[in-house]
Amino acid sequence: MGDSDKNKDKLVLVTGGAGYVGTVLVDRLLHEGYRVRVLDSLKFGPHGILSFFSRDRFEFMKGDIRNRETVLKAAEGAHYIVHLAAIVGFPACRKDPELSRDINVNGTKHVVEVAAGKIPVFYASTGSNYGKMLEALCTETTPLNPLTDYGRQKTEAEEIIKQNKEFVIFRFATAFGVSPRMRLDLLPNDFTYKAVRERSLIVYEKHFMRTFIHVRDMARAFLFAIDNYDKMKGEIYNVGSNDLNYSKEAICRMILNKVDYYLHFADIGKDLDQRDYLVSYNKLEKLGYHTSVSMEQGIDELIKLSEVIDIQNPHSNV
Repeated sequence: MGDSDKNKDKLVLVTGGAGYVGTVLVDRLLHEGYRVRVLDSLKFGPHGILSFFSRDRFEFMKGDIRNRETVLKAAEGAHYIVHLAAIVGFPACRKDPELSRDINVNGTKHVVEVAAGKIPVFYASTGSNYGKMLEALCTETTPLNPLTDYGRQKTEAEEIIKQNKEFVIFRFATAFGVSPRMRLDLLPNDFTYKAVRERSLIVYEKHFMRTFIHVRDMARAFLFAIDNYDKMKGEIYNVGSNDLNYSKEAICRMILNKVDYYLHFADIGKDLDQRDYLVSYNKLEKLGYHTSVSMEQGIDELIKLSEVIDIQNPHSNV
């Protein structure tokens, strides 16, 4: 029996499945033979999921995780819940902190209440919870020091997820790469787009370190966790790669090797999102998960995309 056959009776509910990560994940889940139900408010439109409506085993439910009854209905018959629905990123949460808290925290409470300790919840958290680096290298036991509404909300939501008992929490590195529901507010995506379209880039605090992960590898991480749930449940994992820790300057120069643009590092000014840390991914790698897409590969695809699109940077949910 192949993997597709053994998964055919398993239903995965994906909250926020029409978003940046969700659209990539849903495609992978369907390919692996899972039944998939997406719950999404379609705040940013249905474009990323249109092709799924012709796929067997795909269901869509328009709704908001802030409504408990909606979440309860969406979870009927689900074997797993992948909880992606959120207002993601420092700028979007700062723009409307009340809305973002209602979705990121209260919406997560509804997911946990509905799961009721019986349905495993796979939660997309963030490395932003580490905030300003307190240790030389962040591991899953490093004290959290969130500096923004986004980081604080995600930190609080992690504690809520733990109440379900049946869970896996992923603290993802900064995402990058091409997705059907594209985001250009992510650092590598933003830098590449500006280099290609504007031929100019001004960067503050060039030495700040970030750790990254391609959106396809984020989707792969959830598949890996479902396949290995028995040995991963009840744990938190940093998700990324020890080979994808880069300074902002390094990203800029990697793009500069491929695109002719004006690059200026500013001595005055700062990014309001003060993430500056290195992260260890040893815990998850020891279980056998490894990322597959390099930063250079991601930048190559971003360059090709940036040459044919012309849109303003959106702040979006995952």
